[in-house]
Amino acid sequence: MTKYLISFDDGAMVFSEEELPELSDASHAVVREAQGAGVWVFGGGLRSQRASVVATDGTVADGPYPETKPVLGGFSIIDVPSREDALEWAAKIAAACRCAQEVREIMADEPTA
Repeated sequence: MTKYLISFDDGAMVFSEEELPELSDASHAVVREAQGAGVWVFGGGLRSQRASVVATDGTVADGPYPETKPVLGGFSIIDVPSREDALEWAAKIAAACRCAQEVREIMADEPTA
């Protein structure tokens, strides 16, 4: 199986306060479905905030401001047999979240002996 990152940019989900319960229910239903199918690894939404960037020397700097540069708004990690399966799950997430999703394969991190 291969892990995939399914994500969307902050601000991509546009909804009113009245729509929030329906959107939340739909999103959680997809998560429960993925958990039941045994493909869910982890996921969540990210607070809209400035990121901190830590350099290789440990120096901390302010990251991009959400209003000036696309930043990650939320993500899901799934473990599925194929890219086609990942795209099917991304379509379900896109419909539930009402926004397009980006799908990227996570490279295997094989330990060296």
